[in-house]
Amino acid sequence: MNQNANHSIQCSVSNCTHHCAENYCTLNTIKVGCTDANAKTCASTECASFQLCAGGCKSR
Repeated sequence: MNQNANHSIQCSVSNCTHHCAENYCTLNTIKVGCTDANAKTCASTECASFQLCAGGCKSR
């Protein structure tokens, strides 16, 4: 698994396994999904690449 910050993807979700302490994602790409069939606002979207940290998150 890549543990390096991807400076093209900012992330503030610290309980995601792909989050890095510098507030970036460690993935090369992410998938953005919808929470509403007719998304019109940011609140209707989500990071579909999110994975909850197993056993608690550690600072990276």
